[in-house]
Amino acid sequence: MIIRKGNFSDLAAMRRLFTDTISSVCKNDYNTDQINAWKSGADNDERWLKVMEHQLVMVAEIKGQITGFCTLDHGNYIDLLFVHKDFQHQGIAGKLYTFIEREARHQNQKVLTADVSKTARPFFEKMGFMVITEQTVSVKGTDLINYQMQKELN
Repeated sequence: MIIRKGNFSDLAAMRRLFTDTISSVCKNDYNTDQINAWKSGADNDERWLKVMEHQLVMVAEIKGQITGFCTLDHGNYIDLLFVHKDFQHQGIAGKLYTFIEREARHQNQKVLTADVSKTARPFFEKMGFMVITEQTVSVKGTDLINYQMQKELN
């Protein structure tokens, strides 16, 4: 597995991975309307261009295939962390996260934050994050539960 900086040529694969992962991996935690609303975020060209331009984007690749990605915004906010549906539970999220945390520490950040889905919450807790609050977010008129989480960096 290779962990590398993402670039604009990765964008189509990242967006496809985003929707495929939500559709399959998150289906036990969210209903069909919630899944469809959440996946619609892949269609927001402006948002994805801002991610690529303004965030640190790290990509995991196996044999030329993008198997996961993680983004760090403002040095301390994990905006996106997704692993391909066919590569779950193989340590990819952990490797991506470790790189992101190391970068935050390198920037002398004191805390990492993330807004985390029900599906991702156990992973983030395993990484040492604590739930700050449960949130209801509205996506295209559909309510989804997620969690504001943070980790103190000592």
